Amino acid sequence: MLTDQELLRYSRQILLQQVDIDGQLRLKNARALIVGLGGLGAPVALYLAAAGVGELHLADFDTVDLTNLQRQIIHDTDSVGLSKVDSAIRRLSAINPEVKLLTHRTALDADSLAAAVAAVDVVLDCSDNFSTREAVNAACVAAGKPLVSGAAIRLDGQLSVFDPRRADSPCYHCLYGHGSDTELTCSEAGVVGPLVGLVGSLQALEALKLLAGFGEPLVGRLLLIDALTTRFRELRVKRDPACSVCGTHHG
Repeated sequence: MLTDQELLRYSRQILLQQVDIDGQLRLKNARALIVGLGGLGAPVALYLAAAGVGELHLADFDTVDLTNLQRQIIHDTDSVGLSKVDSAIRRLSAINPEVKLLTHRTALDADSLAAAVAAVDVVLDCSDNFSTREAVNAACVAAGKPLVSGAAIRLDGQLSVFDPRRADSPCYHCLYGHGSDTELTCSEAGVVGPLVGLVGSLQALEALKLLAGFGEPLVGRLLLIDALTTRFRELRVKRDPACSVCGTHHG
């Protein structure tokens, strides 16, 4: 049940007929894994904690650098040199002490990633490299867990939801194939702060929809954001039956 304090804290959210008491209870009992606590993971963690998601599993092996502060709004100047997980815990606990925080401070290998994914209801990929995204996607397909994937670089962002529980849903590999490990990162190509804030906020929204059970998740659709012109485009994405990760004959 929700306590009187929780009813008050989440009252503006509970007022929505799409959420209501039942949806808020689902959020309270939900668990989410956030992979990466940088530009995307910052708003994701902040909004999921504020919304009352019961357990947040935080995964990041990096430390806070001064160059992060232009966009990674969960961290502050006093956090420079701290692990991003510890910096995030401090902020999230101050926002909502009711949320349980579990941590992964070292890089996740195949086994630890599989266990981390299996332990939650939804995974949010907020990483900044292709190899991590591929590994997270494969773990989500294997465990049958929905994946909210976001990316942003320079002035371009994109977002999609991959849900292996749905027969019509593609996976990340269906869309991007083997990609390239030579792709530039934000530290090499740059990025504007509000863009990662926008993509991360949308990732948090998609996760809340999946966990509370309302709205239409971004499954089978890729949202493209052009921050330079403030234009949004949506592309339909189909599942690839021959996909080496989620395809019909895989395994």
